[in-house]
Amino acid sequence: MPARPIIIDTDPGQDDAVAILVALASPAELEVLAVTTVAGNVPLALTSENARKIRDLAGRPEVPVYAGCPRPILRPLRTAEKVHGPTGLDGADLPPPRAPLAEGHAVDFIVEALRAHPEPVTLATMGPLTNVALALIKAPDIAGRVREIVMMGGAVRGGNVTPVAEFNVYVDPHAARVVFESGVPIVMHGLDVTHKVITTPERLAAIRAIGTPVAEAAAGLLAFYDRRDLERYGAPGGPLHDPCVIAYLLAPGLFAGRRVHVAVVTDEGPALGQTVADWWGTTGRAPNALVVDRVDADGFYALLTERLARL
Repeated sequence: MPARPIIIDTDPGQDDAVAILVALASPAELEVLAVTTVAGNVPLALTSENARKIRDLAGRPEVPVYAGCPRPILRPLRTAEKVHGPTGLDGADLPPPRAPLAEGHAVDFIVEALRAHPEPVTLATMGPLTNVALALIKAPDIAGRVREIVMMGGAVRGGNVTPVAEFNVYVDPHAARVVFESGVPIVMHGLDVTHKVITTPERLAAIRAIGTPVAEAAAGLLAFYDRRDLERYGAPGGPLHDPCVIAYLLAPGLFAGRRVHVAVVTDEGPALGQTVADWWGTTGRAPNALVVDRVDADGFYALLTERLARL
């Protein structure tokens, strides 16, 4: 089958970086049209620099990187340097990007690419949904050109930035609401599944044992990224969030979930950013997302390790 065309919308971030590497290592399955960046884990200037560093590390200079929105639609930007370090890619000493950003704004690129491509395009989102929401607002016609939005974000059974909200949705809940109400097919990889893919010492050692510069960088990024999660969650390693998006696109059989209706809370207060999943159909509202909550974790890490070994 021909490679599936995708746009990666992201805010790198160590786990974003690993996801990008795996995607760029899989050209037979995924045609990465571009990487678009958004403010989230760190400010936009850093996410845009980090995306280009990772593209260079993967040896894929032909993939353009477009900078997008520097802040959420309505709220002040909240970043996560406590998790990712001041650069967003602490844990690996990567050289400066070799090429500048592509000309133009990420939102405009998304609109133009969806309109121009001969087949529907998948949006693989790994950060706040600001760029995607504004593209859908600016050009409602593109909704019919999106094959699906495969996203990392949200939580059904508890958040990581508030008791009920996951970081990507919490940073820009209004954008997330636009996306969930857009009618575009959505596959949601929230904390309910990402906390089941734990980077244990054995899995990290398998990546490091590949022995390439790419694998060494990936292992360094993951070791840094895990440092707070070990204490916070009491698990033998940290959860690996964003690579779930790319793993799902490569091997959907590793995952399972349920189609339900998801609403996003945008009212200020303790529930801001909560993704309310109607798990048992109590509201009678039509499902708008496949909420993934099960995964073959061993198969997931085997896939990541095999793909990283290709670079």
